[in-house]
Amino acid sequence: MPPLAGAELVHTPLQLYRYLLRCCRQLPSTAMQQHYRHAIRQGYNSHSDEDDPERIQMIIQRAIADADWILDKYTKMK
Repeated sequence: MPPLAGAELVHTPLQLYRYLLRCCRQLPSTAMQQHYRHAIRQGYNSHSDEDDPERIQMIIQRAIADADWILDKYTKMK
């Protein structure tokens, strides 16, 4: 199950970036939110030159799955 509604609508890197930033808002502490926002920004910048559509879709799917795992991990801790 995706962490936020709308994960199935993510098709472009920019949509993924914005989606992941919205996911960060669900994290319990400000420090966690800042850490993951920084990681998202770095990941976006490091893959900004990717031009293979299949590779981009793999990255999007993996990022959504990772966000789901992270949110699941931290929301169970509450």
